[in-house]
Amino acid sequence: MSSIKRIAVLTSGGDAPGMNAAVRAVVRTAIELGAEVFGAHHGYRGLVDGDLTPLAARDVGGIMQRGGTFLGSARLPGFRDIEVRRGALDRLADRGIGGLIAIGGNGTQTGAKSLSDMGFPVVGVASTIDNDLYGSDVTIGVDTALNVGLEAIDRLKVTASSHHRAFVVEVMGRDCGYLALMTGIAGGAEAICIPEVEADPEAVASEIRGAYERGKPHALVVAAEGSKYNANGLMEYCASQKGRLGFELRATILGHTQRGGVPTFADRMLATELGAAAAERLLRGEHGVLVGKIRGEIAATPFDEVAAKKKPLDPALMDLARVLAK
Repeated sequence: MSSIKRIAVLTSGGDAPGMNAAVRAVVRTAIELGAEVFGAHHGYRGLVDGDLTPLAARDVGGIMQRGGTFLGSARLPGFRDIEVRRGALDRLADRGIGGLIAIGGNGTQTGAKSLSDMGFPVVGVASTIDNDLYGSDVTIGVDTALNVGLEAIDRLKVTASSHHRAFVVEVMGRDCGYLALMTGIAGGAEAICIPEVEADPEAVASEIRGAYERGKPHALVVAAEGSKYNANGLMEYCASQKGRLGFELRATILGHTQRGGVPTFADRMLATELGAAAAERLLRGEHGVLVGKIRGEIAATPFDEVAAKKKPLDPALMDLARVLAK
């Protein structure tokens, strides 16, 4: 075991369903191992401002089923400044805090790496609905976001069939098409537009016309927000093709609706496992790593590797999507 007796935990960047379960696991595991835990409010801003609250086991009771993060989250671009980070380390030293667990996505882990590079013990926990973070096959919040998106698609199909329409459904994911690809396959989309593959708007229009010609009562396109042809891009293109589509086209942008769901069983369990593992590793002296799950096993990936590598999409899934859309 390490000599660390006090640790801090924060949630940063975009909130993800399951973050609260991860905090709960960190707190209770650390206490079991003999350490005190402080919660930093509003991400790295809490470190900079010294906004740190002691967390006992009962303080994290009843939060696992809640979406979002009870610690609050925020983005802090100024944390790139080394003097700002030094100030944060001073605030931690004032409380006798010797380690940090950072729960979040790419931006959060960039901040975690910057503190680690300064010699402070940090362990990251992979949490983002975008699923674009290297070091974990699936990140906390993804399963809930997928299910929210899939429920929306199922509901829209009912309306689309009733009114003989086509819908373009835009899902979140920033520059990663994972959410769009997976919800498109599971939702039975005629076409999927993702940033990783250059979309051909005429091919998308052709798929919509094909659905109409095959006698389908509706057509569905799922687009990632980061794709060139997201909801707005496709609507603009198809407006000039209205006479050829067969269907009237409508757009639905899910936006932050996908962040706000009650965490699913899968997200609660993943968050619990990763939070507990992060506390255990930090308190036994292992740090400078991101904790995630790879091929069904808890894994620790060095921050340097997380920062240097990009998480790819499985091209076989895109091929599968095209086959199933026929």
